[in-house]
Amino acid sequence: MKALYRFAFFLFLLSLPLVTAAQKAKSKAQLEKEKKENLTRIKEANQILQQTQKQKQASIGQLNAIKEKITVQQGVIENISREISLLESDVKETEGIVGALQNDLQKLKDEYATMVYAAAKTANSYNKLMFLFASDSFNQFVMRLRYLQQYSEARKKQVELISKVQAALNGQLAVLETKKDQKKSLLNKQLAENKNLQGLQQQQSTVISRLSQQESSLKKEVAQRQQAVKKLDNLIADIVREEIARAAREARAAGKETSGSPNKVTLTPEAALISSSFAGNKGRLAWPVERGFISQKFGRHNHPVLKGVVVENRGVDIQTAQGSTARAIFEGKVLTVASVPGMNNIVMVQHGEYFTVYAKLKTVSVKPGQDVKLKDTIGTVYTDSDGTTELQFQVWKNSSNMNPESWIAKP
Repeated sequence: MKALYRFAFFLFLLSLPLVTAAQKAKSKAQLEKEKKENLTRIKEANQILQQTQKQKQASIGQLNAIKEKITVQQGVIENISREISLLESDVKETEGIVGALQNDLQKLKDEYATMVYAAAKTANSYNKLMFLFASDSFNQFVMRLRYLQQYSEARKKQVELISKVQAALNGQLAVLETKKDQKKSLLNKQLAENKNLQGLQQQQSTVISRLSQQESSLKKEVAQRQQAVKKLDNLIADIVREEIARAAREARAAGKETSGSPNKVTLTPEAALISSSFAGNKGRLAWPVERGFISQKFGRHNHPVLKGVVVENRGVDIQTAQGSTARAIFEGKVLTVASVPGMNNIVMVQHGEYFTVYAKLKTVSVKPGQDVKLKDTIGTVYTDSDGTTELQFQVWKNSSNMNPESWIAKP
């Protein structure tokens, strides 16, 4: 009976990993998803980098593409580290099961040896008969007969248990060997990816060094950009003021109450619904390009090469592949189409009291007053002489500038 209890305990041990199996499966599924996403991002970054490398001269766009590859490469290494951590946990659990099985198997074998030794003492029929007929009563005779039968059955079950535990042990040893091989493979892969990261970091240093030799042209580029940003800001401010005033006039003409802040757009019920829906989707809005990465974030930043130079971004720059199209991140109405030196063509779309701005467009596919739906094409993104294809994207709420990264979905 002890053997039966031990075998039941062994089954319990085997079931222990199942308690966290669902969690591990989820973790592994997430890792696999991240792995695929990283591979896609690496492919896209490679395409963008090759595009900028066609020009012999180093550029900020080229540097941004390398930085994106470094970021993704670090994600790849982190992904592998987490895979290794999960495998180490699996190996530890499997080793625990193997140890328990080996211990159980030895005890089962010891018990079986004891049974065989005891059976040997009553191996011949004479001893069995003497054991039975030495009973003091008929009831004792029946009990001794049952004992002999149960003992014989117990030996058979013991053999079956030993066979089952041995089979389970062999299976777990095979699993353990497979997991160790997988861990070894991942460690080798991690080493290779670390070498790739070092290569990218060296490439980044080389490009920075080459760009540092272009200080005068970079400073001129920064000055031109700041002028373009100022002109775009003034244009947006004027358009927003005009829209606020226009909406207020129409509301008064319709005999509607216009009390409230003079710096907010007076909304119709339909516009209010769009505005509310836009706000409700904060952090989940579509990207303004199908593929790409944020090459310059919102706000004030140190220049990536020029020391002591601070640049300000009223939106985000999204670097993408040549020929890419800009698209509406939400339904709305095209408020204006204009051209700003240094920002090329721009399109401004209204979503109630929210506005999205798409700048650095080569061509425009929409007209003022046109209604657009989610992911409708706005235009094609401009590619500069350095081979950099980059969209300037902004989000405004009335006359307040907002960080677009807080609004669009995570890449």
